[in-house]
Order: sequence, then C-alpha cells, then structure tokens
Amino acid sequence: MTTRYPGLIESHLFSRDVIAEIQRAATEGIYDIRGGGAKRYVPHFDDLVFLGASMSRYPLEGYRERCDTNVVLGTRYASRPIELKIPITVAGMSFGALSAQAKEALGRGASAVGTSTTTGDGGMTAEERESSKTLVYQVLPSRYGMNPDDLRRADAIEVVLGQGAKPGGGGMLLGQKISPRVAAMRDLPPNIDQRSACRHPDWTGPDDLEIKLRELREITDWEKPIYIKVGASRTYYDTTLAVKAGADVIVVDGMQGGTAATQNVFIEHVGIPTLAALRQAVEALTELDMHRKVQLIVSGGIRTGADVAKALAMGADAVSIGIAALIALGDNSPGLDDEYQKIGTRAGFYDDWQAGQDPAGITTQNAELAQRLDPVLGGRRLANYLRTLTMEAQIIARACGKSHVHNLEPEDLVALTIEAAAMAGVPLAGTKWIPGHGL
Repeated sequence: MTTRYPGLIESHLFSRDVIAEIQRAATEGIYDIRGGGAKRYVPHFDDLVFLGASMSRYPLEGYRERCDTNVVLGTRYASRPIELKIPITVAGMSFGALSAQAKEALGRGASAVGTSTTTGDGGMTAEERESSKTLVYQVLPSRYGMNPDDLRRADAIEVVLGQGAKPGGGGMLLGQKISPRVAAMRDLPPNIDQRSACRHPDWTGPDDLEIKLRELREITDWEKPIYIKVGASRTYYDTTLAVKAGADVIVVDGMQGGTAATQNVFIEHVGIPTLAALRQAVEALTELDMHRKVQLIVSGGIRTGADVAKALAMGADAVSIGIAALIALGDNSPGLDDEYQKIGTRAGFYDDWQAGQDPAGITTQNAELAQRLDPVLGGRRLANYLRTLTMEAQIIARACGKSHVHNLEPEDLVALTIEAAAMAGVPLAGTKWIPGHGL
C-alpha cells in the first residue's frame, strides 16, 4: 500500500493499469477493444545481434561492392511469380480499416521502391489497384468484396487463415467505419458493426484447402502465386500443412503483429512471438526439403533494417510491415498532438483505430479527416522509409561479408538472452550453447 495515496492497492499483479482495467470492465460490462499489437515485452529481434566480419570473415566495402536485395516469390507452381526489388512488403490492411487515401498512399510508396502491397478484407479499391504496381489480393473467411474478376486482376492471392494479433479470431470493423462505400463493397448495411468469421466456410482442413487452392489456380489460369497466411501459434504444424495444401508462399504473422481492432485480451494473451514462430516455420520447411522452394514471409513487429536482416538471417525470404507503414504515412505524428489530445490521447499513444477518429486521416472513414492525408506525400514518406530499411539491411549484410541479403545465415547471429537463444535457435553470445539443443 502506498503512503502518498492511502487506500490505493498496487503490486506487481495489481498494477495501476490492471486496477484501471478492472474498474473499466466493472463499469462498462464488456471487454476492451483497440488496435495495434501486443504491448507486453516478449523476446524479439532486439535480443539478437550480428557477428560482423573482421579477420575470420572478410567484410564488403559499401561504396565499391554490391549487396543485392531482390527476391522472387511464388516459384513453386505459379507461371508468373512475383519479382520484387526489395524483400520488404506491405501487409494486408483493408479499405474500411484504412481510408481510401491511405490505401492509395501505401500503393504509391511500395511501387516507388519496387515492392508489393496487400488488399486486406473487403475487396480491392480502384485507387489501390491503380497505385500498386504489384498487388496481393486477400481471400478471407468473410468473403467480403471477393469476386473472380478482382482475383484475376491481382498479381498474387493470399488466403488468410489467421493473424498474429488474433490467431483463432475473426476480423472486426465497427459501425462508425462502415461508410456507404465500405458497405457497398462488402454488401453490408451501413453503420452496423461487422464481425468476420474466425474460419473459412469453404473448408474444414488441409485436404479441403488443397481443393480450394486448386480452384483459385483454375480461376486465375495457374498464373498467380498463392500465399497462405497463418497467425503464429502451432507454427511448425501449420507450416507443414500449408505446404501439403499447395502453397507457393507461406506468411507467418507473430503476436507482435497489429490489427485494426480486436479484443485487448486477444492481442496480449494469444499467439507466440515472431522470433519463435520464424524458427519453427524454417524447421518445418527444411524437414520437408521445401525451404527456399516455398518462400517464407514473416511479419509482426518489423520496424528497422536490423529486424529485416535478422529475419532473413533466420531463414525468411521476405518480411512484411503494417503498423510501421502507417507510422511512416503519418500516424501518431507529433505535429498532430493537439488533435490527438482533443480525443483523449496523445501522439505516440493513439491505438483506438476502431473509433474512426484518427486525426491523421489514415484509420478513418470520416471524409473530412481522410482528406488530411495527401496520398502523394504519404507515398513519398513510405518510400523513404522502405529505402532506409533496405539500406540498413544492406549495411549489415556487407558487414557480415555478404553480397546479397539472402546470404545472411543463422551462423551470423548470437542471442543476448537465454530466452531469445532458445526461441531463435542461435547460441547465447560468447558461448556455443543453444538452450534446448544440448551443450
């Protein structure tokens, strides 16, 4: 008990945040909903460091020696695999969760640096298709906005089985963001909460999914790569089954991945960290002799070029960003702090994306707010950010003596904590010890 505030009980278990949440739940009688990703600390890429070259390995000179970054996705079955200039893609975020201006800005930024964007739930907008040189079309349990014509217009298809922020849970778009245009695209009444199913109605297991993937291939003349996206939980088995079902590309989204809106208890207490999920996915692919034959994209908490390089070193072919891309567009901008304060928060803390009141005009369907985002300027900001991530990853790769970012390998990494060493499957720094792998 504190002496400054007599009567306030605070401890490790009953912190002020916990007390406030109990009081909120007792008052409102419903779980808390928010956007973003997990806020608790879990082992992450920050807990790994690279072993740069010195004498035992020879570094590359950045001004004279190349370090390439290109990647090809969908080489297993698709007759037209995707060729990207950088191994960083933009994750699926729907029109509905985001404004039309935000979707256009994402397309502009990604196209400027030669990478792809992804539609998200609710279908494909004209702005997004026009601005995105390479567009991945998501097929979700809701089927909202899905049609064969857009499947054919896309450059790849992503079948979403789960999301890192809420594996096992469906999508959520509250009524205040169901504008007439969003409602028309999703064949829904406007201003009514939309909750997507947690599983697809077209299959109940990998055998059925294999049939569905073949149907999608027939619709698109076997041209488009088909991704399968899973929320990280039982990642080893999910990756194995995705290969069996016929995926060209597997996307694994860790618990640090974001969402536009879901229950806070889901975000913080369901799923496993990206670090652990990535290692399990690589192990499954390796045991099946499909590593690099089926490409692997990892997402969930990617923020810097170091994160990108570490994911690639652990065996990913590419990464995907969501929240970081929104921040690059201008979300939570300090210049809008006065506007954030008006809605009861501060710049850098805003995560009530479900409310549709975003002063930056990004996570809203309010026409007046959405007009605040200039898609051209937003796209330029995103392109600058993606270029920076790429250069940072190249700097690290050269320091490790690698002429391509995909030549980074687990042997280039060590862990700073026992937990990270065990999850990532790399030695604890200064030792040869990988916890759980013997001495």
